[in-house]
Amino acid sequence: MKIFVKVKPKAKEEKVQKISETNFKVWVREAPEKRRANLAVIRVLADYFDTSQSSIKIDSGSKSRLKIIEINRG
Repeated sequence: MKIFVKVKPKAKEEKVQKISETNFKVWVREAPEKRRANLAVIRVLADYFDTSQSSIKIDSGSKSRLKIIEINRG
C-alpha cells in the first residue's frame, strides 16, 4: 500500500491525521537533521498502522516534507 504523507517536524507532540484513504499528515518531535525526522515518521506510522518499522519504506521525498511511503502489511 502506498500513502502520501506531509511531515511536520519539530512538533510539540507526535500524531497522525488521516486526510483521505491515501493522504496523511504526520507530526514528529525530531528535527529534519541526520535522518532523525524520517526515522521518527517510520516509527509513528508503524504504531499507527500496527505493523513493524521494517515493513515501512520511504519511496520518495526523503529530503522533503512531502513523502511517498510504501507499507507492506504481511
